[in-house]
Amino acid sequence: MDVHPDLEPIAFLLGRWEGAGVIGYPTMESANFGQEIVFGHNGKPFLTYQSRTWLLDAEGNKVRPLSTETGFWRIQPERQIEVCLAHPTGIVEIYVGEVVFHKIELRTDVVARTTTAKEYNAGHRLYGLVNGNLMYAYDMSA
Repeated sequence: MDVHPDLEPIAFLLGRWEGAGVIGYPTMESANFGQEIVFGHNGKPFLTYQSRTWLLDAEGNKVRPLSTETGFWRIQPERQIEVCLAHPTGIVEIYVGEVVFHKIELRTDVVARTTTAKEYNAGHRLYGLVNGNLMYAYDMSA
């Protein structure tokens, strides 16, 4: 199936990406984690998105699941982008941002939480293609 032409600026995201990094927050000890991200399409003008993360031990083995999220990425005129994400923890986010070559910077426009969800106020994400690898940084305010 052909990718919708509107998706050309973000078509580099398509596929399955897996890697490892370090997670940290002021109230927790830093730890190694693994992540799998899958971007897909169905011919319509949006990408599907799924992400799973897990805690890794010192040898890089999976210890336990950490988080999962799913959503949709929509490109807008002038290389603007909208991202809608849902989390099983009762949080829904709408990000807005801009695509510059193979770099995407996103900031939350809307955060909605269920009454039982943890406090969460805003997010800032940066995605970029570097030497054929998808790099990713995420900052949050809770």
